Amino acid sequence: MNENLKEQALRTFIQGGKTYTYYSIYSLKEKGFSIEKLPVTIKILLEGAIRQLDHKRIKEEHIYNLAGWKKDNEKAKEVPYKPSRVLLQDFTGVPVLVDLASMGLALKEEGKRSGKERGINPEIPVELVIDHSVQVDSYGRTSSLSENMELEYTRNKERYEFLKWAQKSFRNLRVVPPGMGIIHQVNLEYLASVVTMKEEDGKLLLFPDTLVGTDSHTTMVNGLGVLGWGVGGIEAEAIMLGEPSYMMLPEVVGVRLTGELKEGATATDLALTVTAMLRKLGVVGCFVEFYGEGLNHLTLADRATVANMAPEYGATCGYFPFDEETYHYLLLTGRPKEEADRIKAYLTENGMIRRDGEEAEYTKEVTLDLSTVTASLAGPKRPQDIVPLRGVKEYFKECVTKSAGNNGYGLSGEEFYKKAKLSLKEEDVELKTGDIVLAAVTSCTNTSNPYVMLGAGLMAKKAVELGLTVPSYVKTSLAPGSLIVSDYLKKAGLTPYLEQLGFHTVGYGCTTCIGNSGKLLPEIEKAITEENLLTASVLSGNRNFEGRIHPLIKANFLASPILVIAYALAGTILIDFAKEPIARNHEGQDIFLKNIWPSSAEIQSLIKTALKEEMFQKRYEEVWLGDRKWQELKAEEADTYDFGEESTYIRNPPYFDSLLLKKNPGNELKELRVLAKFADSVTTDHISPAGNIGKSTPAASYLLEKGVEVKDFNTYGSRRGNHEVMMRGTFANIRIKNQLADGREGGFTKYFRTGEILSIYEAALLYKKEERGLLIIAGKDYGMGSSRDWAAKGTALLGVKAVLAESFERIHRSNLVMMGVLPFEFMEGESAESLGLTGEEYYTFHFEEKNSSSAAATAVMGEKIITFPVKLRIDSAAEWEYYHNGGILPMIARRRLRES
Repeated sequence: MNENLKEQALRTFIQGGKTYTYYSIYSLKEKGFSIEKLPVTIKILLEGAIRQLDHKRIKEEHIYNLAGWKKDNEKAKEVPYKPSRVLLQDFTGVPVLVDLASMGLALKEEGKRSGKERGINPEIPVELVIDHSVQVDSYGRTSSLSENMELEYTRNKERYEFLKWAQKSFRNLRVVPPGMGIIHQVNLEYLASVVTMKEEDGKLLLFPDTLVGTDSHTTMVNGLGVLGWGVGGIEAEAIMLGEPSYMMLPEVVGVRLTGELKEGATATDLALTVTAMLRKLGVVGCFVEFYGEGLNHLTLADRATVANMAPEYGATCGYFPFDEETYHYLLLTGRPKEEADRIKAYLTENGMIRRDGEEAEYTKEVTLDLSTVTASLAGPKRPQDIVPLRGVKEYFKECVTKSAGNNGYGLSGEEFYKKAKLSLKEEDVELKTGDIVLAAVTSCTNTSNPYVMLGAGLMAKKAVELGLTVPSYVKTSLAPGSLIVSDYLKKAGLTPYLEQLGFHTVGYGCTTCIGNSGKLLPEIEKAITEENLLTASVLSGNRNFEGRIHPLIKANFLASPILVIAYALAGTILIDFAKEPIARNHEGQDIFLKNIWPSSAEIQSLIKTALKEEMFQKRYEEVWLGDRKWQELKAEEADTYDFGEESTYIRNPPYFDSLLLKKNPGNELKELRVLAKFADSVTTDHISPAGNIGKSTPAASYLLEKGVEVKDFNTYGSRRGNHEVMMRGTFANIRIKNQLADGREGGFTKYFRTGEILSIYEAALLYKKEERGLLIIAGKDYGMGSSRDWAAKGTALLGVKAVLAESFERIHRSNLVMMGVLPFEFMEGESAESLGLTGEEYYTFHFEEKNSSSAAATAVMGEKIITFPVKLRIDSAAEWEYYHNGGILPMIARRRLRES
């Protein structure tokens, strides 16, 4: 391969009277590569490598690796990925921009000393959608939307002013203001171009729209044929500043879809089925690509629902190639026909379009017959634990008495006899085990799908007409994914029926799914607490990890919006809808689920009449302007940000305090103490919660000392721009179970010098004074869940030098390395338990840079010494560089200093 490779790959075609230029992946056929059989996802990576070849970060060998991809690649090969844009949401986006502002300030100060000043700006387009801050404080009334928006601005004024400063001060950054919709739905309906057009040297260059996002459900856009996935904010910052994302050449799992969904099954049920199936198969770190004639029976919204859940089934992405359905969706959502035709023509020319009968080769393949999918729920603690609707009642009974774990509570049968009596709205109410106290139609996963949203509205209509109501103890909410959802519900005449059942619109954002569910009624919270009741929630979301939805609700089930309405009406998870009535109407008649279930024909008829192209065009005309409150926010343009010392939201982080001191930690970590020891499935929600800040937590103590009242604590997610809060919130989830805390649940550990049980933050501070490095020990799937960079940042700032686990989730492992924390794995078949490790030992790790598999650990307790092999999960040369610099952010800053 030679210097003229890019020129040799250049091709042109004419579409609509215009000539377009592109880089053809088929130019490599002349070198003997079988391009036709490559998965579409690999083709997209290959095009990017050819187009961005610079012989520095993207080299010829990377192009060879991609072009030579085979389903049975014998040797892992590293490839770079430089997407065309980055997508942020405000919870993860604020700390990203705080880091950039901090880096800019550090570079300016260093520049004053050296006489060489260097600024900082994103080098590729960055879009930030504010959608994670709205909370469900007000619900069940027409004014709920405006009341919640008012509170959102009151709580987050300082954060939003910072974001306006960033928008004015950084090039290549655009911000979608609050109230426009959920990030992934806005991306699907408007931001995603599918194929990017750029004028270059007087030519119109076309290339695939690709991205990374700081929300793990960035994968939703793969339903539109756009390759993208979630990364931690740390990695996103690097990509924004021109660094490629390095990964090993991925395995690609092909999922063949056959048949079509039967009456009563929805895309939500399909997504939950795929999640359970692929979790069982094991696709962590893989690309998943869907193909087969079953795709002809799935709408784009259905595909997006499945693609959204890729983090739940563990894949890097769940990709649906462009086809006729994608083309029609572009037209439906207001993209001009000329643009849609250009996109289709380019993807056809470059072999990135799906056709029946043309199949790629995959690492492994699995088939799913869509006709086997049935109405289902997932829970009560993980999205992959699927249960058919017909079996939910008995399943939950088993969960209650099953040993404590991923789907068990370890309680006795007496739990089913617990009751709490209370008075609500002048009505005497009995609250029991399994009663649903929160029902939310929420989350990007489902609110992008007209079928399930109109289906929920139709069920509400039928229920109201039959005289059904929702019990007073159920907190109800509707958080549409975009303004278009409200438009078509209104046009279909369904909004009044949803509101009669209490499902008023509470906001256009993530709300309940991210943990912004707000408080329950005081009487209900008191009853749950005093009786220690095991209550439930049902939500149309994608995450239901412990402590995420609401701190007092221990059982949380994911379901379609239609089933959320059904369970809200029933008021309990302990119902067999096939045999038991939902309720009795005013005339004493038993009403069953089948009496109010909307048929597919009814829903499809409404879709045709209620969903219009002009809705999308009208709503997105002013997407960047925001409401009056947004426009009134003050923010001055400046090359550096003025960090206020008294701010409790935006603080200058310590990552760039010693840029001149290049760290070279060597190949040994000595005598680490164990800060925490965990079992399997510890999520990033456990490590760094996003929800409410508890009154008795270290973070609360800090805020109180700063003069913040309890009512103004807001959430951990909203305070991610303040490292002092986030350090104190690390491992602070109320449901986390540290085996070193003598059975105490929550963010506690044993401080071994005294034997005291302290908060993890307090213990970490004491170890820091001793200059003692720390270790986390864990089981399988450590760090599963959200792409939450603070789970790694907080870990590093507490003084943790390494994590030793049985296995890691992809994004969190990467985040740890990027913060200079070493991820070690037990060898296959070994664990802390099998090796007899209690966590009370001192640990020393030895490793070689050129041979990560040869690492070893030594655990010492008294005269007992255990030495065992471990695997160091630094997976690339780039990651070694991050480690030697103490993390990727200092590395980039030092590189900028050298270049200035």
